[in-house]
Amino acid sequence: MGTTLAALNEASAADFVAALGAVFEHALWVAEATSAQRPFASVEALFAAMRGAVHGASDAQRLALLTGHPELAGRAARLGDIAPDSIAEQAAAGLDRMSDAEYARFEALNAAYREKFEIPFILCIKRHGRASLIRNFEDRLASVPAVERRTAETEVMRIAAIRLNALVDGDGPLNTTGRISTHVLDTVRGRPAAGVALELVEFVSATETALVARAVTNADGRTDLPLIHGRPVPIATYELRFGLGDHFRRVGPALGLDLQEPPFLDIVPLRFGVGDPEGHYHVPLVATPWSYQTYRGS
Repeated sequence: MGTTLAALNEASAADFVAALGAVFEHALWVAEATSAQRPFASVEALFAAMRGAVHGASDAQRLALLTGHPELAGRAARLGDIAPDSIAEQAAAGLDRMSDAEYARFEALNAAYREKFEIPFILCIKRHGRASLIRNFEDRLASVPAVERRTAETEVMRIAAIRLNALVDGDGPLNTTGRISTHVLDTVRGRPAAGVALELVEFVSATETALVARAVTNADGRTDLPLIHGRPVPIATYELRFGLGDHFRRVGPALGLDLQEPPFLDIVPLRFGVGDPEGHYHVPLVATPWSYQTYRGS
């Protein structure tokens, strides 16, 4: 359940800590240190104070903050013996629905990482698709302890920012969300294409995709809502698949178009990559029955 910044500013110290204690995993002391600095004019100011509390803490406290994070797809996670926010985050990334081979791979990576760095591997998984997650895990195993500890702290801050932004409503929200949107333009008629069915899929591996969203374009040729919104867009390769053939089957006869079966263009796939989880990726389709183009719009 969320709260407002105004309510937090007026809350008792105990209620303030209870509301924000889970923003930093198993580290109530961050909220306790921040409580005395109220009132906060914005969510940004609140987060800056929490970040400052971490940076001003002892080395032992900062290390405990890292070691308090669960391993990704580790034994504790599979048993549900981790914090509720971490359970939800790992489930959203599909880490609770993997094959035995995938779990074994994570176990090996977790063990190698912990042996080398003496902390769990920490990544803000809401910002990464599965392929990007694995790539980061393997790349960071080649790092050195001092660099990796700084990287882990950066990821802790990203996790905390997303949790805080989802929890607290107020002025000056944090920039933790991105979006993928689209529209379809029928250039034969020179107008938006309504009723075009489409799918957005994420490439999990070279052989596996995961359905992210299905939608149908409205009278403006757009979807009623962005295909991803209100959260980071995971770093990944995606594909938008448009049912262009069905659209021109519907409108072609009235235009006197001589369309053959099967159509020259039926399902049109647009494959693209997302590297900025907080960015806006607008991926339109401009099409006739025989040609199409796209671009990154806004």
